[in-house]
Amino acid sequence: MKLYIADGNPHCIKVLAALELTGGKCDTEVVSHEEKVVPHFTHPVSPALLLPDGQHLFSPNSICQYLFDISGQKATDATNQWLEWEATNLQPAVLQSLHMVALQGKHVEAAAVMKEPLNWLEQSLSKNNTPFLTAEAVSVADVVLWAALYPLLSDSGFDAGELRSVRGWFQRVGGLEACQTAARRVLQGKGVEALKTFLQKHPATQTPRRDSPTNATEAEDGEHVMTVEEIEEAAQIWSEGLKASPAVTERKHPVLPQEGKRNVLLTSALPYVNNVPHLGNIIGCVLSADVFARYGRLRGWNLLYICGTDEYGTATENKAREEGLMPQEICDKYHAVHADIYQWFQIDFDFFGRTTTERQTEIAQDIFWRLHERGFLLEDTVEQLRCESCQRFLADRFVEGECPHCRYPEARGDQCDKCGRLINAVELRNPQCKVCKETPVIRSSKHLFLNLPKLEDELEQWLDKSTGSGDWTANARHITHSWLRDGLKPRCITRDLRWGTPVPHEEYKEKVFYVWFDAPIGYLSITANYTDQWEKWWKNPQQVELYNFMAKDNVPFHSVVFPCSLLGAQDNYTLVNHLIATEYLNYEDTKFSKSRGVGVFGDMAKDTGIPSDVWHFNQFATFSSHQSCCWSLLRAGMFVSKFFDGCVPEMLLNEDDKRLIAEVHWELKQYIQLLDKVRIRDALKCILNISRHGNQYIQVNEPWKKIKGGDGDRQRAGTVTGVSVNVACLLSVVLEPYMPSVSRTIRQQLQAPPTCVSAMLQNTGTFICTLPAGHCIGTVSPLFQKLENEQIEVLRKRFGGQQPEEESAKVKTRVETKPSAGAAQNASVNVNADPERAKQLTALVAEQGNKVRGLKAQKAEQSVIDEAVEALLDLKKQLSLAEGKNPEPAAQKRKKK
Repeated sequence: MKLYIADGNPHCIKVLAALELTGGKCDTEVVSHEEKVVPHFTHPVSPALLLPDGQHLFSPNSICQYLFDISGQKATDATNQWLEWEATNLQPAVLQSLHMVALQGKHVEAAAVMKEPLNWLEQSLSKNNTPFLTAEAVSVADVVLWAALYPLLSDSGFDAGELRSVRGWFQRVGGLEACQTAARRVLQGKGVEALKTFLQKHPATQTPRRDSPTNATEAEDGEHVMTVEEIEEAAQIWSEGLKASPAVTERKHPVLPQEGKRNVLLTSALPYVNNVPHLGNIIGCVLSADVFARYGRLRGWNLLYICGTDEYGTATENKAREEGLMPQEICDKYHAVHADIYQWFQIDFDFFGRTTTERQTEIAQDIFWRLHERGFLLEDTVEQLRCESCQRFLADRFVEGECPHCRYPEARGDQCDKCGRLINAVELRNPQCKVCKETPVIRSSKHLFLNLPKLEDELEQWLDKSTGSGDWTANARHITHSWLRDGLKPRCITRDLRWGTPVPHEEYKEKVFYVWFDAPIGYLSITANYTDQWEKWWKNPQQVELYNFMAKDNVPFHSVVFPCSLLGAQDNYTLVNHLIATEYLNYEDTKFSKSRGVGVFGDMAKDTGIPSDVWHFNQFATFSSHQSCCWSLLRAGMFVSKFFDGCVPEMLLNEDDKRLIAEVHWELKQYIQLLDKVRIRDALKCILNISRHGNQYIQVNEPWKKIKGGDGDRQRAGTVTGVSVNVACLLSVVLEPYMPSVSRTIRQQLQAPPTCVSAMLQNTGTFICTLPAGHCIGTVSPLFQKLENEQIEVLRKRFGGQQPEEESAKVKTRVETKPSAGAAQNASVNVNADPERAKQLTALVAEQGNKVRGLKAQKAEQSVIDEAVEALLDLKKQLSLAEGKNPEPAAQKRKKK
């Protein structure tokens, strides 16, 4: 074996100490921070251990574990838990603190970052009956944790507080000659100064950033440090229990604006009706809007959520031609498919309509005439592509060619899927008719245009007000401002098609409205089909807040084109206050696309047998997969049944209990602040933090052991169980927008009072004891069914390759945002599989993915991000090999949208 280390790399302390303690026979070589020692890696990595079979280990914890294993000191469940905690909780805080101390001289701030992990370690050690973490003798867990903490705790300027148990343990481990030698070799007597070069090349992955309640662009790092006053106040509020609180009222249709209420009108982008909805649309628009709609209703807002299928336009004509049906038949068929899939996904629309209705024609033509009468329309002759073989002008989606901007070979006639630029079909290079594959010719046709330049000043005034007071995502702001920066140009609103809303002008009676003039009006017409009083929502900007959810390629039409249509109509229309644009959900290196058949589709998700709630949760919990396992806290309900005859025991709070209550209370407040700002993923992190606090509380206090002790221990077990089951009840409340069925099941099992939801989510959020002593719970049972290996293999084969044969050469079929355990690479089997190495690499892929996200969040230099991404790709390739797969050469990487 050969161990490669680098001076000044703090991770090398643990591997050198482990090597010395285990007596491993291994050569050691010091390399520079830039030297590459692992084959096929495009970036340097250390420490790295070359194994006798030629393989490399390059995770410090894996190296330490391996050295202990081959010495006969096998890992236990306890040591594995400590190693996981070090990697996922302690190490990010340590690296952030080292950056503060070594590079910024911020000792006080660093101590604040370390406060929670050190306090948790202190609590755990204080309850130990052994001198080390898991036994009488030092283990791999002791070495790994000691080495991680050594640079900080040995620094004279770093004040970690009293921490008697931590100090005692730290001195016992540090007294070992192997540990002292390792520290001296890496730090060379310079302390944290020796780490500067390493730290400058490895930006810290910071703890989750939270929006300040007063400014969405400002955030604070690290865990919130609880004051004594906050702890006492939270405990007092909690102990007061559930007071009289109105339950969330049942919806009565039609939902209409009410005086004195917060009236929220919510739309998600209308999906094209030309195919089965895919996960990119369901997640990016519909599911995100559904989470927010459910949250708003739980908060007591008067909210109307509408959506429907966009049924006019070229895409429908094309699909009808492919299936040998009339356009209306295609619309009827796929509208039913959409409605069925959204119902299975539990999307809670107030109304799901469609655009092929009389109300659509009436409202669209009314807006057209109002624009025409006020001088906001222009006439012009347009050069268009005409297919002489098909004897028709080719609408945008009937033609493909090379993008004039980025040279993407499959750009459509209206927009390039790769670079996102809007284009005119005549600008395409080497165009082809999608129907007959012939080369079209350019011909002239007269059309009507919306005079955007004439409306530009009014639009900018409105945008300043809307973006200044509303919650617009950063990408929505950027895209909108880039349109304005480049100057607005007249936009064509008519098309030479048969299937669409007819233009009511005599000179244009053979034409229809262009889909991006017509489709957004669908929001109004769908509402009008829901209620005749639709104008109370859409012509009432004084009382109504409008939220639009969409993918980012739809932003210009919702922030510029459609608002200009409504401003020009001068009919007191409600304009968007909050515009939420989601990034593309990628399938390998290209975005999901119904028109191209790229992605996982809604009916496929339905057919897996995996509950829709699981799909909901996994689509938002794409960070640190270990955090998704928050369900162990629900064991508290089982403790109530098993140890306390199904009734919540008496709870006598001590300081640890009060601190937990205060921490959970604070996370609840953050959850509400974030969801109020439509920060859906960030709010989910608060849920996971609540779960983490609760799980650690249970693990430290071990009620399953204390219940077997004397009266004092049994009383303590009762308190911990009672507090924990109340945390579980809160989890069911905050999970409701994300996992409605699971949330309701938890509350049913706990027999929680119906008013607990509104009580805890009212105002700024209040964590209260909703399950007091004596409350009887129901039967507690598992929430999820385990996926057996056979099921996983079936899903793996199914989702490993979705594309037609001719597409597979262009797009590798691997789901990047994994919808389930079954989404995996499609690769042939290789007999050289290594399950153990695959397990290690799976963890490393997750760890490196977190690093990449952290670098992007910190806006690190692009070269640093690129290097981290290359490392992630290398790890994925190694994982594929270790899983016994023989991956094909990677397709050319496209920049993700």
